[in-house]
Amino acid sequence: MSDSSIEARPLEGLKAWTHVIYGLHAFSVIAGIITPAFIVTAFLLGWPSIVAVILNYVKRSEARGTFLESHFRWQIRTFWFAALWCIAGLVFWVTLIGIPIAFVLWIGTGIWVAYRVIRGWFALSDNKPLPD
Repeated sequence: MSDSSIEARPLEGLKAWTHVIYGLHAFSVIAGIITPAFIVTAFLLGWPSIVAVILNYVKRSEARGTFLESHFRWQIRTFWFAALWCIAGLVFWVTLIGIPIAFVLWIGTGIWVAYRVIRGWFALSDNKPLPD
């Protein structure tokens, strides 16, 4: 057996985990679309994305030095930036005049989350890293 095939097996296993994580995030996005919840709320508070982020943190050390590292960073940043924008929406929500801004912010964040899940999953399928 060659050294490259030995190295490829763990990478393929980690790639499979990365697909699972994107699938969990996608499940939350779809739940946000087909239920009364916003995409961003389902993404941040739904069990699939919470499990996905936990898996990101558990598995990311294995991805270090591979193209998958960019996918783990992409997924983690998507979650935490979505949380940040959701909190910003809550700040606007507490003011009567800011309620429309909060809705626009939450809807925009949901679209952004969906875009990042789709873009990341396509890049993973093409074995391509994501930008920083």
